[in-house]
Amino acid sequence: MSEKTHLTSPHKNILVSEIDNSKALKVGLIQLNRPDVLNALNNDLMQEVVNTLEAFDKDAEIGCMVLTGNQKAFAAGADIKEMADATSIEMLVRDQFARWDRIRKIKKPVIAAVSGFALGGGCELAMTCDMIIAAEGAKFGQPEINLGVIPGAGGTQRLTKAIGKARAMEMILTGRMYTAKDMYNAGLVTKVVDTDIYLDEAIEIAKEIATKPTIAVQLAKESILKSFDSTIESGLEFERKNFYLLFSTEDKFEGMKAFLEKRKAEWKGK
Repeated sequence: MSEKTHLTSPHKNILVSEIDNSKALKVGLIQLNRPDVLNALNNDLMQEVVNTLEAFDKDAEIGCMVLTGNQKAFAAGADIKEMADATSIEMLVRDQFARWDRIRKIKKPVIAAVSGFALGGGCELAMTCDMIIAAEGAKFGQPEINLGVIPGAGGTQRLTKAIGKARAMEMILTGRMYTAKDMYNAGLVTKVVDTDIYLDEAIEIAKEIATKPTIAVQLAKESILKSFDSTIESGLEFERKNFYLLFSTEDKFEGMKAFLEKRKAEWKGK
């Protein structure tokens, strides 16, 4: 994997680094780091993840982000110890899913690099990302039904939109685990690769995205996400406005001029 420069700010539950990308923007890498509990998602970890994603989102030198765990587990679910004795009102007041809403507002692309278990909240966290690169041995599932609850961080919504009602019903109501190939065939996973290279593959895609004009990348992501909560008519209108908006960027003029002059464009991010 490419050389990384670790950030100076300390984190208890994650490892954070920046990956150089020759003449293009850097890639921000976040690694969940609670290996003793298969990267179970507690409140502190999620706070660190969200804060770091937002910091990368504001950093003009970062073009794309990768979120990963380790080979054994992306994240095996939420930390049940934090919820086992909680009441409905305590969960309502805690409002732990407000952090997840902040992830959806990240403007730059985020790629999940998944190996091992991506279960429950781990599967939901992968689904908040814009793409999922999975190792061959990865296992996906929403087993909350076996705990007497249901997915609460978007599983019933994002999974259904990604793979359809029938398959989402089966996955959520049975609590079964599914292979990376199953999820690729269902449309949830972008690409399945050897376990030895799953993180490298995600980083390479992130590097490629980081070479593209940043405003266009962000508006493309925004337009795609809009399709999930709009009719085709309003979605097309939204896409069109973003398309027209890009005609006010310097990168649009540079990109088209470079095409006509048969040379490589030099993006400015403006």
